[in-house]
Amino acid sequence: MNSSLLAGRRPASALQHARAAARSARPAFSRLHRCGVVASAAVSSSAAPVGDSPQPDVVATEEQRADRTADASSSTGASDAPRSKHPYHPKAPRVAPVLIKPGGAIDDMGRLQNGVILVDKPLGWTSFDVCGKIRNMIRFLEVKKVGHAGTLDPNATGLLIVCTGKGTKFCDDFQAQDKEYSGTLRLGEFTPSYDAESEVTERSAWEHITDEELQAAAARFVGDIMQVPPMFSAIKVGGMKMYQLAREGQALELPPRPVTISSLRVWRDAASRQDVHFYVHCTKGTYIRSLAHDLGRALGSHAHLVALRREASGDYRVSDAWQMADLIAEINGRRDAHRAAAEAAAAAAKAEAAAPAEAEAGLEGKELAGQQA
Repeated sequence: MNSSLLAGRRPASALQHARAAARSARPAFSRLHRCGVVASAAVSSSAAPVGDSPQPDVVATEEQRADRTADASSSTGASDAPRSKHPYHPKAPRVAPVLIKPGGAIDDMGRLQNGVILVDKPLGWTSFDVCGKIRNMIRFLEVKKVGHAGTLDPNATGLLIVCTGKGTKFCDDFQAQDKEYSGTLRLGEFTPSYDAESEVTERSAWEHITDEELQAAAARFVGDIMQVPPMFSAIKVGGMKMYQLAREGQALELPPRPVTISSLRVWRDAASRQDVHFYVHCTKGTYIRSLAHDLGRALGSHAHLVALRREASGDYRVSDAWQMADLIAEINGRRDAHRAAAEAAAAAAKAEAAAPAEAEAGLEGKELAGQQA
């Protein structure tokens, strides 16, 4: 190294020696840093030697480290104290929805914020059509969620439980209830959809079936049974619904599922022996179309569903449901009254806001609105 540069360097000060000692001590005390102990130079400025001789590294023994760690823990709190956890905020309990009963005016439209409407679904309407119609009608209440508790096919009628607002949280509860259906099946005819939505593709003899054979066959379906869902259903396979695959010509058969038929009554009229009327009480997930198809096979023939009506779901019955036309008229009437009241309130607020300005203009001798000079 150039000696002239060394000769011109000033001797290191005591403060510089102290800083150098602190830097050399950092690796040794890094663990103490994490424990909250601040590592500092062991040599004070008054004891630091003057000159170019380097300072020895400051190395703490294990006992010294333990003592310093204990001192830090005693001053900042126990190191093994449990960490504070985020407070647990339990979900608010669900509030049971209000049943909107038919037979009169809906005196409080606010009930639709957490409501249940029993609807007698018309023939030809899908369950989605009913929910969409109600959703559009109550949009003025800012109710965004409307759902149903169990799909009914377009060709079926009867009880559809519609939940609105916060009441949609109870859709699964309603859907899990037992169902009751009445309907009619036709013997001797097969359709791919097991109902009248598709054309008859096969025919077989049915005239030989006696009433006794019909009753005996129906009795075999009462209780816990395994049922294969129809090909034309909304069950998804590989991301596609079964009825979509069926319309593309793909023949698939789902594995049987357990269902329970609590009761099944069947009878025929003298005028039309080919048609069998029935009333069934069953669990959630039972396909009445499959029941009709399976009953026809049990009789050595074919059968498909020609009429279906949901009579009850749990304790709710179709006799307590709104007719769709009456419900539409009631909600639309309430909506028009709500709009008229809102417009009147807005006009009153506007007039009240304009009153002070007109009074001030009158005091200043200015022409008021609606007055002539």
